[in-house]
Amino acid sequence: QVHLVESGGGSVQAGGSLKLSCAESGYIFTTCGMDWYRQAPGKERELVARISSDGTTSYADSVKGRFTISQTGPKNALYLQMDSLKTDDTAVYYCAAEVECKFCSGGYCPIADWGQGTQVTVSP
Repeated sequence: QVHLVESGGGSVQAGGSLKLSCAESGYIFTTCGMDWYRQAPGKERELVARISSDGTTSYADSVKGRFTISQTGPKNALYLQMDSLKTDDTAVYYCAAEVECKFCSGGYCPIADWGQGTQVTVSP
Protein backbone atom coordinates (compact mmCIF):
# COMPACT_ATOMS: atom_id res chain seq x y z
CA GLN A 1 0.00 0.00 0.00
CA VAL A 2 1.16 3.51 -0.82
CA HIS A 3 -0.56 6.08 1.29
CA LEU A 4 2.07 8.82 1.38
CA VAL A 5 3.71 10.60 -1.54
CA GLU A 6 6.61 12.96 -0.90
CA SER A 7 8.06 15.81 -2.90
CA GLY A 8 10.30 18.82 -2.46
CA GLY A 9 13.70 17.24 -2.03
CA GLY A 10 16.74 18.46 -3.89
CA SER A 11 20.15 20.02 -3.55
CA VAL A 12 20.93 23.24 -1.75
CA GLN A 13 23.97 24.98 -0.34
CA ALA A 14 24.50 25.30 3.38
CA GLY A 15 22.38 28.06 4.81
CA GLY A 16 19.64 27.55 2.26
CA SER A 17 16.10 26.30 2.65
CA LEU A 18 13.87 23.54 1.36
CA LYS A 19 10.27 22.60 2.00
CA LEU A 20 9.21 18.98 1.85
CA SER A 21 5.62 17.92 1.23
CA CYS A 22 3.82 14.70 1.95
CA ALA A 23 0.40 14.02 0.46
CA GLU A 24 -1.93 11.37 1.80
CA SER A 25 -3.90 9.15 -0.57
CA GLY A 26 -5.93 5.97 -0.50
CA TYR A 27 -7.41 4.83 2.75
CA ILE A 28 -6.94 7.47 5.39
CA PHE A 29 -7.22 6.48 9.01
CA THR A 30 -6.93 8.48 12.18
CA THR A 31 -3.28 8.56 13.16
CA CYS A 32 -1.80 9.40 16.51
CA GLY A 33 0.72 11.59 14.75
CA MET A 34 2.69 12.27 11.59
CA ASP A 35 6.46 12.15 11.47
CA TRP A 36 9.45 13.11 9.40
CA TYR A 37 12.39 10.73 9.58
CA ARG A 38 15.73 10.89 7.88
CA GLN A 39 18.56 8.50 7.23
CA ALA A 40 22.02 9.61 6.19
CA PRO A 41 24.59 7.27 4.65
CA GLY A 42 26.22 5.17 7.34
CA LYS A 43 23.90 6.45 10.04
CA GLU A 44 20.83 5.20 11.83
CA ARG A 45 17.40 6.39 10.84
CA GLU A 46 16.32 9.15 13.16
CA LEU A 47 13.11 10.91 14.00
CA VAL A 48 13.43 14.53 12.95
CA ALA A 49 10.04 16.01 13.70
CA ARG A 50 6.59 14.97 14.85
CA ILE A 51 3.18 16.52 14.93
CA SER A 52 0.56 14.81 17.06
CA SER A 53 -3.14 14.57 16.40
CA ASP A 54 -3.72 17.44 18.82
CA GLY A 55 -1.24 19.65 16.97
CA THR A 56 1.65 19.34 19.38
CA THR A 57 5.01 19.42 17.64
CA SER A 58 8.39 18.11 18.68
CA TYR A 59 11.83 18.11 17.10
CA ALA A 60 15.16 16.42 17.35
CA ASP A 61 17.70 18.60 19.10
CA SER A 62 19.79 18.73 15.96
CA VAL A 63 17.07 20.52 13.98
CA LYS A 64 15.20 22.43 16.66
CA GLY A 65 14.86 26.06 15.74
CA ARG A 66 15.60 25.39 12.09
CA PHE A 67 12.88 22.95 10.98
CA THR A 68 9.12 23.34 11.24
CA ILE A 69 6.59 20.56 10.81
CA SER A 70 3.01 21.41 9.91
CA GLN A 71 -0.23 20.06 8.51
CA THR A 72 -2.30 22.42 6.41
CA GLY A 73 -4.81 22.51 3.60
CA PRO A 74 -8.12 20.76 3.04
CA LYS A 75 -6.46 17.34 2.98
CA ASN A 76 -4.07 18.00 5.87
CA ALA A 77 -0.94 17.60 3.80
CA LEU A 78 2.22 17.23 5.85
CA TYR A 79 5.10 19.64 5.42
CA LEU A 80 8.62 20.09 6.69
CA GLN A 81 10.07 23.55 6.30
CA MET A 82 13.84 23.34 6.57
CA ASP A 83 15.82 26.52 7.07
CA SER A 84 19.48 27.22 7.74
CA LEU A 85 20.38 23.86 6.30
CA LYS A 86 23.67 22.27 7.25
CA THR A 87 25.74 19.63 5.53
CA ASP A 88 24.79 17.27 8.36
CA ASP A 89 21.18 17.51 7.21
CA THR A 90 22.03 15.58 4.06
CA ALA A 91 19.89 12.44 4.10
CA VAL A 92 16.91 10.70 2.62
CA TYR A 93 13.83 12.11 4.29
CA TYR A 94 10.72 10.03 4.87
CA CYS A 95 7.28 11.06 6.00
CA ALA A 96 5.46 8.54 8.13
CA ALA A 97 1.98 8.01 9.45
CA GLU A 98 1.70 6.56 12.92
CA VAL A 99 -0.86 4.05 14.07
CA GLU A 100 -3.94 5.10 15.97
CA CYS A 101 -3.17 6.29 19.47
CA LYS A 102 -4.82 3.28 21.05
CA PHE A 103 -2.06 1.12 19.59
CA CYS A 104 0.72 3.22 21.09
CA SER A 105 2.52 2.21 24.24
CA GLY A 106 4.79 4.05 26.62
CA GLY A 107 4.77 7.13 24.43
CA TYR A 108 5.95 5.15 21.42
CA CYS A 109 3.79 4.91 18.32
CA PRO A 110 4.71 2.44 15.60
CA ILE A 111 4.60 3.54 11.98
CA ALA A 112 1.67 2.35 9.89
CA ASP A 113 2.70 3.84 6.55
CA TRP A 114 5.94 5.23 5.09
CA GLY A 115 6.51 7.59 2.24
CA GLN A 116 8.91 6.62 -0.53
CA GLY A 117 11.61 8.99 0.64
CA THR A 118 13.11 12.07 -0.93
CA GLN A 119 16.78 12.98 -1.13
CA VAL A 120 18.03 16.16 0.47
CA THR A 121 21.61 17.11 -0.27
CA VAL A 122 23.26 20.08 1.39
CA SER A 123 26.55 21.23 -0.10
CA PRO A 124 29.25 23.11 1.83
